[in-house]
Amino acid sequence: MSEKTYAVLVEITHERLRQIEQEGFSADHDAEHDCGELAAAGAAYALAGSFSSGWQASHPPLVWPWKVEWWKPKDRRRDLIRAAALLVAEIERLDRTAASTSTGA
Repeated sequence: MSEKTYAVLVEITHERLRQIEQEGFSADHDAEHDCGELAAAGAAYALAGSFSSGWQASHPPLVWPWKVEWWKPKDRRRDLIRAAALLVAEIERLDRTAASTSTGA
């Protein structure tokens, strides 16, 4: 793995930790979003990060699952990092759900 790839993965990890520690988006909170909202939010930020026109400043993509007030795009690169962290959150949620299903919890 290249140093640059590693650095980006560290940034995604830091963003995920920020979401948990500063925003309060814990495992319990994420569990409430069991209809794909985390993945949809990640997709929305990925879409925002894919355009350079600036449209994202005031209009979230149609896949945005929450109120427009929660739409807080930054710059292209930052939005892609946020997108990846939200996708990690969804994968973690799916893994917890699968683990609790397989253990009967």
